[in-house]
Amino acid sequence: MSTPRYKLSFTVPHSSLEICKQAAFSAGAGTYAGGKYSEVCFETPGTGQFIPNQGARPAVGEVGKVERTEEVKVEILCVGRDVMLAAVEKMKKYCDSAHPYEEPAYEVYAIEDV
Repeated sequence: MSTPRYKLSFTVPHSSLEICKQAAFSAGAGTYAGGKYSEVCFETPGTGQFIPNQGARPAVGEVGKVERTEEVKVEILCVGRDVMLAAVEKMKKYCDSAHPYEEPAYEVYAIEDV
């Protein structure tokens, strides 16, 4: 049975990009082919949209108004559940201090061998 693989995907403003990537990389995410490659990821620039509702403390924008902001989507392979969990934990911890949003936006997908 092969080691489970996961894709960690998150969006960040450009100003927080490097610290959030390094947090995930420090947990072993982005390492391929038995360590022959490291800090591998894919970055896609884009525009995020949200409306801060009552009770929100938006870093950008105003409560009740649509806000669009330039962001980067980062996708990183995590080989092993332990690596994925550590990468998410570190990304959330370090992005919390560097990331201006109230809550970092991220997703994790299991990858199947086919």
